[in-house]
Amino acid sequence: MWDFWRRHKRKVYITLGVLGSGYFLYKLYDAHSRRISDLERELATERENDELVKAQMQEHFENVQRIADSTTLPHVMQYLSTRVAEELDLAPLTERLMRGKGQPNTLTAAEKLELWDRLKILSFTRMVLSVWAMTTLNLFIRVQVNILGRHLYINTARGLGNSHLLDEADLIDRDDEQQFLAIADFLSNYEIPTLIASIEAATSEVLKGKQLKDYFNSSVLRETIVRILDTFMSKGNPRQWLGYLIPEDNRIYKLVEPSGSGNEVHSHASKFEQLTEETRAVLSSAEFGNILDISLKVAVDAIAEEIDMQSAIPLAKLLPRIAQMGQILLEEPNRQRYIQIIRNTPEVELFFTVLYSSMPS
Repeated sequence: MWDFWRRHKRKVYITLGVLGSGYFLYKLYDAHSRRISDLERELATERENDELVKAQMQEHFENVQRIADSTTLPHVMQYLSTRVAEELDLAPLTERLMRGKGQPNTLTAAEKLELWDRLKILSFTRMVLSVWAMTTLNLFIRVQVNILGRHLYINTARGLGNSHLLDEADLIDRDDEQQFLAIADFLSNYEIPTLIASIEAATSEVLKGKQLKDYFNSSVLRETIVRILDTFMSKGNPRQWLGYLIPEDNRIYKLVEPSGSGNEVHSHASKFEQLTEETRAVLSSAEFGNILDISLKVAVDAIAEEIDMQSAIPLAKLLPRIAQMGQILLEEPNRQRYIQIIRNTPEVELFFTVLYSSMPS
């Protein structure tokens, strides 16, 4: 044995070394393979979670849009329609003109001309105001609901570990939600008289010199509406129109009284202010300004097409159609084709998709 050991101990050492190294390398390889396999499983799980979150966000995004279209917008438009009808009632003017037509001696020629001129200005004022309010409030409410919906989704996802969605309504303070959504009525509650005065001034400026006997076709009508809108939007400071939609400072707190007291009110105000400032930032952005311009032009094109004129007609005969359109634009938003046209504009769809997906968490 000793002779054998002396002759072969070097070979034995080498063999044992090779076997030991091989075993060590095998263990390293096995551990590495396990780590790779675990990492692949983790990545696969993350991908599944990401896909689940994306699917949940897409579903939630679509639900948010439906809420805006089916609940918030109809309420706001109905109230706005009532306020506009109260502030811009054309019935007294038309009744006086009809009485004057039936009883020629009741109105002088100068009085008739004055009434017709007033009817011309107010008919265009009501129609242009309705175009602007319908378009702007539609976009404004969608911004609101997307911001609120995004916050609700994030709170839910954090609370549930991104596993699934439950009823989100209780995850945000009711006062915050109610008061934030109540901003959409700020225009109707406070700013309608001022908005009417501003648009009436722009209308008077554009229609100055337009006679009742002047002929209008679809192209002239479209150009006239666009000029009134441009004149109105260019008055004052840039984004001055924002003041018609969202109030400054603490005036907004008069819209909805928060419940509770002490720290609850402070917390409420802080959360509400966060939502309001996010909304103001979006509305003040160049991107939203561009979307508003696109939407107004799309709406005006659709209106000019709707008021179908096979040939040019005198302005006097066009006024009843203008007045009727001013009423139609604020009615039944669920079935209103102009809101549908704006909503389906590619640039508008992309804007709200990006807005919902890119808001800070």
